[in-house]
Amino acid sequence: MKPDEIRKLEGYLKKTFKGADLQVRAMPRKSDTAEVYLNDEFAGLISKDTEEGEVSYHFTMTILDIDLE
Repeated sequence: MKPDEIRKLEGYLKKTFKGADLQVRAMPRKSDTAEVYLNDEFAGLISKDTEEGEVSYHFTMTILDIDLE
């Protein structure tokens, strides 16, 4: 993803998650995916989807059952 997209996504997520210590980082070999870190710990992926001229972003976060205990 382009740096301006990453800045916008990071701003949106910080606003949504009330200013959490959050970073969106580009992936070197992927132009349509970025990583999300929360407190310097990997939290999930954002994927860009362009279909019929419209752009959307999908945030995927995996939660392990052991993390719920």
